Amino acid sequence: MKKNYKELDTFFGNLDGAIKELNRCKLNGELIYINFNGEKLYSDVDDEDSAYKKITGKTKAEFDEAQKKRHEEYQEQERKHKEAIPKLTEEWIEKGKAILDEEYMDDWIKCVPIRLGDLYKGMELGATLEIIKELNEGCELPIAKKIIEDQGHSGMSFGLVRNMVYYFCKRGKEFADYVQ
Repeated sequence: MKKNYKELDTFFGNLDGAIKELNRCKLNGELIYINFNGEKLYSDVDDEDSAYKKITGKTKAEFDEAQKKRHEEYQEQERKHKEAIPKLTEEWIEKGKAILDEEYMDDWIKCVPIRLGDLYKGMELGATLEIIKELNEGCELPIAKKIIEDQGHSGMSFGLVRNMVYYFCKRGKEFADYVQ
């Protein structure tokens, strides 16, 4: 005999919330299914592990262990990056000296360790210097615009690099206005 399931059309936000609702319906004898990320989870069929297997390919314990491992790896990468900031600071200051006009160096020296310790971990330093190098060599604005567009920025990093070029380059205002 075919069972008549009612689709539960509610947003759960995460798999654990969906599983909790499945269990609640199971206890009440309700035959429901939840469409979660394109997979159907059934109140009378799916338990925690089967739901996790359908969605993540892993049991709950395997999923939690993988999450824990990823978190530990992330923490280790963060620790290594923080340890490397003094050496990276020296390297980025030297790279700046090779490209920036002398009048910008005091501020560059202050900026570098801040950028290395921030969200992008200094990615924007290289992006900024790449554009400034070309602008200082007289490239046309469309070429500089293509460089920043090809760097693969999010909206936030695009704005940050644009503003850094504005601040650290004689042609920075012209560039920032052009790519706005």
